Amino acid sequence: MERKSLACSSGFLLLLILTLMTTGLSQITGPKVVFKEKKWDFGRIKAGEVVSHEFVFKNEGQALLKVIRVSTSCGCAAALVSENEIAPGKEGRLKVTFDSRGYAGKVIKYVYFESNDPKNRQIELSIEAEVEIGPSPRIELDRYNLDLGIALEGEETSTRLTIRNSGQLELRFEIENPSYQFLVEGKKINFPYRIPAGKAVDLEIKVPGKEGQRGLQRDYLLIKSNDQARPTISIFINRYVITQEELKKLFEKYGKQLGLK
Repeated sequence: MERKSLACSSGFLLLLILTLMTTGLSQITGPKVVFKEKKWDFGRIKAGEVVSHEFVFKNEGQALLKVIRVSTSCGCAAALVSENEIAPGKEGRLKVTFDSRGYAGKVIKYVYFESNDPKNRQIELSIEAEVEIGPSPRIELDRYNLDLGIALEGEETSTRLTIRNSGQLELRFEIENPSYQFLVEGKKINFPYRIPAGKAVDLEIKVPGKEGQRGLQRDYLLIKSNDQARPTISIFINRYVITQEELKKLFEKYGKQLGLK
């Protein structure tokens, strides 16, 4: 039994050594990707400008380098590789294009390069730029989620949203939702609505009720404006719709605790 155990241990040890040797050999003789640079700064660019840069990489390994996937951190940047397979000793190019529309100030975006390099399966590259905008409107909201709380089935509910123009030019915005009503100082407004530079408005939003609509209700509004940095903003609206019978039960259950009669 002891000899059998010793033989098994020796066999396992030999197999482990062979596996480690094979792994080490594959790493030595396999593909190896090396980038000349992993970061690129476009410097100062104008808002709306589209800029590109080519990252150069080389296969310094002994086997064929295969590009598995190239992805970016956002839709504003696109990446395109020159070839999907790079022979040993050869170079490839990765072209990255950045669209600065909708951005202002310092921007950093990332590109992820995945290959069959056993030591560097994924490599992170980055691009950055300082996006400059001239005098322009600047939209600011006091909040981006509107919680209307509990609402009765079929009843209209309302909330308020403050919209401020912190820019240097007139702000023009519109909201596409025909079922909602939008008022300023109690009067229904027409779109596009204008806000002078440095001013703000309290926008009243009336949400219609529907029969048969119960439970948690989620909706959203799209605010479109002439702010180049933020041309579209999403506002999320939540409310919980209950029936009069459900409200009566809640009142009976919690009325005394709340001091209601």
